[in-house]
Amino acid sequence: MKTWTVDYTEDAKKDIKDLDKSQTSQVIKAIDRVSQNPLPNTEGGYGNPLGNKGSTNLTGLLKIKLVKLGIRAVYKLVRTDEVMKIIVVAARADDEVSEIAARRLND
Repeated sequence: MKTWTVDYTEDAKKDIKDLDKSQTSQVIKAIDRVSQNPLPNTEGGYGNPLGNKGSTNLTGLLKIKLVKLGIRAVYKLVRTDEVMKIIVVAARADDEVSEIAARRLND
């Protein structure tokens, strides 16, 4: 399986710049690893599907959870172009990251 193209929104680029160098390196490595098979884990990939929880509906989005760092990355797949679009990278709880992702999708 070929590696998907990774594309970062402008907000996600800013998120990564706000991390320290060690965190940045680990996040980039994790995103690169997931880009080899970013499909949902329900389809044999590495992505954890998000859904409709509380006031945020993130159905169709996936997340990467870096447990040791407490960082989450939320992305969207553009299957027709094999692009993994990174929407948010944040050192926050799942609920906060979901709210940020929902706001960015609606902007």
